[in-house]
Amino acid sequence: MSFPLLTATAALPAIGAIATAAVPAAKRTAAKWLALLFSLATLALAVTVLVRFDPDGDRYQLTESHSWIADFGVRYELGVDGIGVALIALTALLMPFIVLAGWHDADPLETGSRRWRPTQGFFALILAVEAMVIISFAATDVFLFYIFFEAMLIPMYFLIGGFGDRAHKDGEEKAATQRSYAAVKFLLYNLAGGLIMLAAVIGLYVVAGNFSLTEIAQARANGELEMATSTERWLFLGFFFAFAVKAPLWPLHTWLPNAMQESTAPVAVLITAVVDKVGTFAMLRFCLQLFPEASKWATPVILVLAVISIIYGALLAVGQRDIKRLIAYASISHFGFIVMGIFAMTSQGQSGATLYMVNHGISTAVLMLIAGFLISRRGSRLIADFGGVQKVAPVLAGTFLIGGLATLSLPGLAPFVSEFLVLVGTFTRYPVIGIIATFGIVLAALYTLVLYQRTMTGPVKPEVATMPDLRVREIAVVAPLVVLLVFLGVYPKPVTDIVNPAVKQTLSDVQKKDPQPEVEAAK
Repeated sequence: MSFPLLTATAALPAIGAIATAAVPAAKRTAAKWLALLFSLATLALAVTVLVRFDPDGDRYQLTESHSWIADFGVRYELGVDGIGVALIALTALLMPFIVLAGWHDADPLETGSRRWRPTQGFFALILAVEAMVIISFAATDVFLFYIFFEAMLIPMYFLIGGFGDRAHKDGEEKAATQRSYAAVKFLLYNLAGGLIMLAAVIGLYVVAGNFSLTEIAQARANGELEMATSTERWLFLGFFFAFAVKAPLWPLHTWLPNAMQESTAPVAVLITAVVDKVGTFAMLRFCLQLFPEASKWATPVILVLAVISIIYGALLAVGQRDIKRLIAYASISHFGFIVMGIFAMTSQGQSGATLYMVNHGISTAVLMLIAGFLISRRGSRLIADFGGVQKVAPVLAGTFLIGGLATLSLPGLAPFVSEFLVLVGTFTRYPVIGIIATFGIVLAALYTLVLYQRTMTGPVKPEVATMPDLRVREIAVVAPLVVLLVFLGVYPKPVTDIVNPAVKQTLSDVQKKDPQPEVEAAK
């Protein structure tokens, strides 16, 4: 048997979480370095997965399969296609930067009668989330996927509720109440989606007799497994509802602004750049592969929901007074683009959606982490409390601008390519939807540039006058991500070469081909 590389990649951060949590309370710095070491080691394994993956090879590679609950046909079954490999690489890449950015976010702090939870717990929970997300991207057994899809809610709940943002002016008691509210809302929304999905998972087992994605998809393709139209549609809706909550898609999005507002900046990045990607990834892997006819049946409604998310999220971002809530609503708009690209059912749309998942993770990490550094200096999340920052902290302001320009998909930065592909892929099949979605680009420019103008330009406010510029650790966090934004903006081929074969296979699952041009090329 070959080395179980995927299991090792997921197991390493899980071991790291246990080891970090076991560090004595007095050794907080050792716990931080240990967490960073395990995140870097996981990145090395993820790079190995990336190198060993052959885009032109079998659909699922580096496969592992072991009997788990034999009486119910549940197997520990892993395998990755190009889409899964790209998202595992994204997850492993972001984790060291998340750990570095949160270096002091959970240090003990006396605030009245309350005390922050141990530093070790903060980093252990982050590593636990990483392990569960990697398994989710690799699982090809539906039940195995479901277990980790739900299990990651537990560490996320404690990260939001127990290690929230300290930038509150209303006192620790009210801040703790708001954190608890955000954490409970996050948990209830995602648990509701998960319970509905559980019913669909059980229904799938009743129909198919097992949980293996590859076996069920193959049986359907060979005509060996027939699903009644109504059964397939109900099962699809059960899966899609859970993924739409996780994504999040309008109108199931309302938990995200609260969760990101009350979280520390690194945890906010973990939510929107990593955890939420499991939802959109699962739409590609499970909805389209298991329920191809139902996916085509639901496409018109899903595209409408996606374009509402794009416009609605962007409009609410324009009116926000809180920096973190603005970024949260911008992410809702971006997830609308991703879902739209997936259900446009074109190669450009789905390639763009997958590339968007990667690029959005990087660009949001840059913007949110810089925003976190900014907020920690001022002690406030309100846009009105800033002004003239670029005069006293030009490096901070410059990197904030780059993150903002990436968010509005400026040509030359990574998100532009993915957003362009999504719009082109959508327009070729659904021109009206594509045209409406372009207004999201205009609104993105508005909320991003207004945010920069109000916080970074103008007269220097007295509270900002002594603000320090980025420190060495903070530059080490954002500089590599900025370089990656530029590199993938001018040369996205390394990612597209990996994901395009998987996209073509997904389109084949739903028996869709790209629309032919209406005008013939000149001879």
